[in-house]
Amino acid sequence: MATQLRPCTRYQPPDWFTNNYTISTNAERQQSASHQVRQESRFLRNETDNQTKWDQHSNNVRLADRIDNIRQWKEILEKTLADIDKEIADLSEAKEQTELALEAKNLPTDVAIECLTLREGRQGIDVVQDEVENQLHKEVEVIEGIKKLLQQRVGEGFEQLCLLQEARQQLQADLQDKNIALGIDVDQYNLSDRSPNISYKPDSLRVPKDSTTPQQWRISVGIQGKSRSRMKASTRLRESIHHTLQQTANDLEAQRLATEYAYRKRIHEFERARDELEWQKKNVRIL
Repeated sequence: MATQLRPCTRYQPPDWFTNNYTISTNAERQQSASHQVRQESRFLRNETDNQTKWDQHSNNVRLADRIDNIRQWKEILEKTLADIDKEIADLSEAKEQTELALEAKNLPTDVAIECLTLREGRQGIDVVQDEVENQLHKEVEVIEGIKKLLQQRVGEGFEQLCLLQEARQQLQADLQDKNIALGIDVDQYNLSDRSPNISYKPDSLRVPKDSTTPQQWRISVGIQGKSRSRMKASTRLRESIHHTLQQTANDLEAQRLATEYAYRKRIHEFERARDELEWQKKNVRIL
């Protein structure tokens, strides 16, 4: 009995060799392409690593400069804050001295008015508008003028203290912001690709809203400059206050001496008139 073969396509030996050659050629082509991809991947990896390292170095340099800049401004703000605290203390002391001097003028006013009141008790021809009365009125006017000027200096001191306190609050707020920024930048400076607890952040190059430019960030220049300007104004006011205290003390002392001189002169005139009257009275009795 004859064996029945399954019908199939029969190829010739050249077809067989051609198929093997095609498979081998495709394999070599794929191998070459794979090698090229591996080489390009290695090149890209090296380029990326180098670029990353240079970028990290550049960012670290910029962060270091930024940290130095913040530290410099932090020191300037701390120095300005210490100076403004001292100026506030000095101006407060000058204002307190002025208030004490103003309060001390109440007694001379009362004494001068009491003297004028007592002189109203004179009788007859002795009720005369003499130099003593003129000097007493002038003394009251001088004291009232001094009190008005001292009150003005107290008001100016209070207003200047408010301005200094406002500048101090701005300095403190800016200094606090500098401390926060310095802490953040130092933490960033210490970070690397091998630091723990770091993760990929999507859209890491986005600029947050309300961000400021370096020029706008230098608002500290304005705050520090305004604080220095107000401290200079406060220094001039303190000098003016001390000058006013000394000048008013001199004016009051000069008026006191003038009043006392008028009193001594008037008392001498009264004593001479009294002695003359007593002598005349004695002569009349003898006659």
